[in-house]
Amino acid sequence: LQRIYGTSFPQQKQLDEFLHMIEEAKRRDHRILGSRLDLFSIQQVVGSGLIHWHPKGAIVRDLIERFWKDEHQKHGYSLVYTPHIASDNLFRISGHLEKYDAMYSPMEIDGENYRLKPMNCPFHIQIYQSHTRSYRDLPIRYAELGTVYRYERSGVLHGMLRVRGFTQDDAHIFCRPDQLEDEVLSTLELMKYLMQTFGLGYDVFLSTRPEQSFGTDDEWEFATKALANTLERAGVPYTVDAGEGVFYGPKIDVKLVDVLGRPWQGPTIQVDLQLPQRFGVEYVGSDNQTHNAIMVHRALLGSLERFIGCLIEHYAGAFPLWLAPVHAMVLPLTDDQSDAATALVKRMREQGFRADVDLSSEKIGAKIRDAELQRIPYMLVLGKREIENGTVSVRARDRGDLGAKAIDDVFAVLADEIKTKSLESMM
Repeated sequence: LQRIYGTSFPQQKQLDEFLHMIEEAKRRDHRILGSRLDLFSIQQVVGSGLIHWHPKGAIVRDLIERFWKDEHQKHGYSLVYTPHIASDNLFRISGHLEKYDAMYSPMEIDGENYRLKPMNCPFHIQIYQSHTRSYRDLPIRYAELGTVYRYERSGVLHGMLRVRGFTQDDAHIFCRPDQLEDEVLSTLELMKYLMQTFGLGYDVFLSTRPEQSFGTDDEWEFATKALANTLERAGVPYTVDAGEGVFYGPKIDVKLVDVLGRPWQGPTIQVDLQLPQRFGVEYVGSDNQTHNAIMVHRALLGSLERFIGCLIEHYAGAFPLWLAPVHAMVLPLTDDQSDAATALVKRMREQGFRADVDLSSEKIGAKIRDAELQRIPYMLVLGKREIENGTVSVRARDRGDLGAKAIDDVFAVLADEIKTKSLESMM
């Protein structure tokens, strides 16, 4: 018995569009581009699902991390760092030791079992509990780019999208019940700004109580209503995803949409009804009595690995200028301009631009093609005439020859395009 599957299309146009999308997806495959553009690799001698960030990929990651940290500090988050391992005692209290099957086997240290952490939330709780908290202290917001480790079967590992070690842009908010809606609203506004800056569309879902859950009916009703009210206040269209919440609380799920219309797992905002009770996360209220704090888990990029993999495919490796590993490649027309080209690169680097120079013996056409294949946003051609006039001939990655421009004018446009994080060329 042999089973054959096929896909039919009512119109030739639909078939053509489908085939075009398949070819585009191949052209944008982050695994191929990651190797071709020297962004990252996975080395089998180290292990499957473990990412090595090459210098150019590390630049992209660092730019995103710095942007993320700056925006979170503007929004009142305190940055924290937590250990990569913890004793079984922590995960026993959190419940992960019994129910979470993606944890790695323990290692014994001084007669006690330790494990690689699969999540950051229990660690943030420990920081919260290091002091007695008053209702006046809340909300408290902790943010961490924390590396976690989760077991994935080898058959489901996929480039940067499914890995065994990854860095979450994790944050946890501890607040009073009356603060919950405002905290979720602020989180949604930050999410919208980040996705707009990265040029990604998205669809929003409100995931409600599953069949198996923790907490009372009143707690679930309060938390779910708070998320729904906040989405309405933010003016965010959403779809109710009935029964798809996590066992410990309802959540807002955001599916990113790339240039091909494909969905990607994206931001999530979750209300946790379980961990605060397991750990006794409390604050002293205005009545001088202790009360359970509300805990919100939220990740706005998800994991850096998956998010950057998404960006590679979304932009086909042609990042906007502010994210590009190299802003501009200086191309001397002949060997006679090599010294001037090297001096120009030095001057650009001193002004904060990521510039490089092609001193190969190739003809200028070959140098331009190579820079375009590297997805470099701008090429600055330097010949005898340009040196005499104090100009460069500018080529844009997607727009071709833009003609001769004064060097200071080029610098001004580059600086403005980077500062505004423009998604389009401003040259």
